[in-house]
Formats: sequence, C-alpha cells, structure tokens
Amino acid sequence: MNQVALRATLINIAGNSGLFAIKLSAGVVSGSIALISEALNSLNDIAASIATFVCVKISDKEADAGHPFGHGRAEPIAGLIVAVLAGILGFEIIRTSVERIISGSSPRITPVTMLVPVVTMAVKWGMGRHFKRVGTTVRSPALLATAKDSFMDVLVAAAALAGIAGAWYGYEFFDPLAGLVVSLWIIYTGYSIGIENIAYLMGQAPDPVLMDGIRKAALTVAGVKAINTARAHYVGNFIHVEIHVEVDKNLSTFDSHAIGKGVESAVQSISTIEKAFVHIDPV
Repeated sequence: MNQVALRATLINIAGNSGLFAIKLSAGVVSGSIALISEALNSLNDIAASIATFVCVKISDKEADAGHPFGHGRAEPIAGLIVAVLAGILGFEIIRTSVERIISGSSPRITPVTMLVPVVTMAVKWGMGRHFKRVGTTVRSPALLATAKDSFMDVLVAAAALAGIAGAWYGYEFFDPLAGLVVSLWIIYTGYSIGIENIAYLMGQAPDPVLMDGIRKAALTVAGVKAINTARAHYVGNFIHVEIHVEVDKNLSTFDSHAIGKGVESAVQSISTIEKAFVHIDPV
C-alpha cells in the first residue's frame, strides 16, 4: 500500500516543480507580486512534498528493536514540516506585499500572465482529488495534509487571478492585495495541518463512533460478558487499543486466553486499528 503513497508523493513533487517554473517565469516577467507569491507557494510545496516522500518511506520500514511498534509517527512529522514551512512562507509574502503597497509599483500584466493562475487551479484541483483518494485508502495523514494543501492552493490561485485581473483593469493595488490574501490562506492552511498532526503525535483518542465500534466488535466474541474498560490512542496514523473484557471466572486459563485472542482479532479487524491489547477480568 505504501508504494501507492510513494508514487503519489512523486507526482506531487513533479506537479509542484512544473507549476513553480511556470509561475516564477510569469511573475518575474510581469513583476506581479501575486504570481511571485504563488511561485513561492509552489516552492514551499516542493520542499514539503520532498519531506513527505522521505517520511512516507521511513514509515514503511518494518518494526525493529529500537521501534517495536514500527515507524508510523514519521508521517505526522511530515505534516508538521508542511505546516511550519507554510507559516514561514505566509509571513514572508505578507512582508513583500506590504512593501509593494507602500512603493506603489505596477506589474506588467499580459493575457499569458492571467492564464497561469487558471492552469494552477486546474492542476491543483486534480492533484488534490488524487491525494485525497490515495490518502484515505492508505490512511496517510501526510497525503491527506497534502490534499488539503492542494485544495487550498486552488482558492489561493483564484485570489491571485482576481489580483492580476484588477491590475489589468488599472487597479494596481489589487495585485499586492491578492498577495496578502494568498499569505493569510497559506498561514491558515499551515495552522490547520499542524493542529491535526500534533494530535496524532500527542496520542489523541479517536472519535466516539470508532470507540463504540471497538466495544461492539469485542462483544461479538463468544464468552465475553461485558466490557470494563476500552481506551485507544493514535500511534502515528494508526490506533492502539487497550480493552478489558469480563469472562466467567470458572473458565480454564486456556479458554480465557482463547477468548482474549478472539477479542484481539475482532478489534484488529477494524481497518484503522493496528494493535489491540486485551486484559481478561474473571467475574
């Protein structure tokens, strides 16, 4: 499955590299701060996609003596890298946009210049749909963060297009104003991605609906009388569960153990559960 994720990250690197070259060329020729901001956004995406590729590759490594539960936390680290880079880039674009508003310099807009954000919107929309589908399939927080970033980039490109169109019609201040909008969007995207991946790294509990599903799965096992305790937390992008089940105290150790293994299998059959730790309570 992770080979699919790795291919998706390579597509991300290639797509962002192509968009960066197009945006930077058009931005330098026209002097449009909105397009230059867009180019910097793509440069940020290239760095983030390389970090994502490395972290996805690390997360695919087998468990070892130093990491007995695998390397799954590498993917949320990639999400955090995306978030930090987005924040740095956003504040840099704010500085550049404010300087352009103060100086009052005007960009040189051509029809080709206006075409670049349109191409960006189409490419990023397609990339976002692909990454969301793959990220959901392989349960990759890094790819889901990339998908969210791609969809945000569609809106960012739309803001850039509005700024360039305004400058085309003689409202020069629209261009740096679009740069400000782009920067705020980038900062917000970084913040939301960061919060989500910090939750993974901090071992946040899954949603109550999944917890109900865990309890129901355990209760389907013959010999389980009740559930005493059920707790779960994220370990990277997967979930570990601790569950205490009540069984008849008169059962043999062999039979109680068999029930415990049945509960373990039932809980681990849920796709997002990587490991279930079962404790037997004789009653």
